[in-house]
Amino acid sequence: MEDSITIYGYDEYGDYYNYTYDNVTGNGEVAAFQTHTTCFTEVSWVFYLVVNVLIFLFGVLGNGLVIWIAGLKMKRTVSTTWYLSLAMSDFILCLFIAFNIVYTVTKNWTFGLCLCKFNSFVMFFNMFSSIFILAVISVDRCVSVVFAVWAQNNCTNGKASVVVFLAWISSVALSLPSAVFTNVKTNLGRSLCYNNYSDQHSHKMIAVSRFIGGFAMPFLVIFFCYSTIIVQLRTRQMMRKSTKPLRVMTTLIVTFFISWLPYHVFILLELNQKN
Repeated sequence: MEDSITIYGYDEYGDYYNYTYDNVTGNGEVAAFQTHTTCFTEVSWVFYLVVNVLIFLFGVLGNGLVIWIAGLKMKRTVSTTWYLSLAMSDFILCLFIAFNIVYTVTKNWTFGLCLCKFNSFVMFFNMFSSIFILAVISVDRCVSVVFAVWAQNNCTNGKASVVVFLAWISSVALSLPSAVFTNVKTNLGRSLCYNNYSDQHSHKMIAVSRFIGGFAMPFLVIFFCYSTIIVQLRTRQMMRKSTKPLRVMTTLIVTFFISWLPYHVFILLELNQKN
């Protein structure tokens, strides 16, 4: 039994894919595929490549510098623990972008199944760990303002390290499905590293869990904490002298919202289109 299917959409790296698979055998093996390219996809490909190269260069150098300064040159504090965690997560991600650059140029995944899975895992681990640490930073600032004396006596470097460890463990747990459902398909001398969800229900469950754990809950925590800080500063009449704290915190909330909401909305809308 043979058939032909077309799979289209965006993969987890942001690449648009539109593959027509011909001669799909009864056991699900793909005998041939064709890719449809347009002027828009070519421009998108070049833009994606340039952006990845810039992120790799500046990300490795910038985060490496932060790790060197915060980890070796500065006195360890609660704040440096947060920023060191962010820098380490981003540094790991930027290193793995090198694989995506090669993949984008050659259109052929030559690094094997393990690296395909681990590369996908690292992408989402960075997303979750960065978002969780940003939420933790907002909680830390909120506690420092509302319970200043308690925070000074109880917020230690050791406890901060434990919080970072828990955030990373949670990020690992939420990122594992990306590795489980990532696979490599070799055909016509080319290999494709792609998401291979067993069914639509699995894909939807993973997307919804990412939205709740990676956006909705952290955003609510960040919004609540900074709103509380603003109320406290106004109560203490500290904003009469300067509105800078209000502008900074409003910018942080809006930036987080604008940066992540479109991604999750697009993924959820794509799922609805496939139903």
